[in-house]
Amino acid sequence: MEAVEYFEVECPEEAGREYYRRITEVVLLDHNLLRVIQKLHIFIDPRVPIFVATGLTRKLPSVVRVRDFADVNAREGGVTISIGDEAYLAPLLRMLWGKYGKEHVNQPDRFTVILTPGEGDEGISDLPVYHPSESIYKDLIYVLQVIQPEGFKVRKQYYGGNRFYLVASEDTLPEDVEDLVRQKFALMGVEG
Repeated sequence: MEAVEYFEVECPEEAGREYYRRITEVVLLDHNLLRVIQKLHIFIDPRVPIFVATGLTRKLPSVVRVRDFADVNAREGGVTISIGDEAYLAPLLRMLWGKYGKEHVNQPDRFTVILTPGEGDEGISDLPVYHPSESIYKDLIYVLQVIQPEGFKVRKQYYGGNRFYLVASEDTLPEDVEDLVRQKFALMGVEG
């Protein structure tokens, strides 16, 4: 995994370590997350049983705002939003419906959205439509759940800032799980 700055799988069994290293590489490649992860440390001890994955993401893309993919023009009787990139049309419509109500949002074609009555274009260009970090962290946690051993249903997970972790076990999680997570972050050179 050349794109990841730090990647380590820690397991008391050599065969298990290599097996989970290959699984992790394949799953991250399949889900196109190598470009997102800066550091990743996975600890597996089948004797306990416990699975701990800690990681850091690279700088994530910023929030996508209306101005990033559309032009906003105030006209008499409404505001016309001309869509330049359809990728954000669905989240744009959900956001506009929530803010102005469905009765004030008209979509005559796939590249045009009209707000009526005219709300004015003040601030519409700056409205956030999509937060890439939210979906990326959800994807990361999902991928870690795919990588974790089968039957590990008791989980604790966290994502925020540029950190994420997932701890899983067949049984109850150890009481010192936070200390274990801190230890694995420390192995990557991350304090706290």
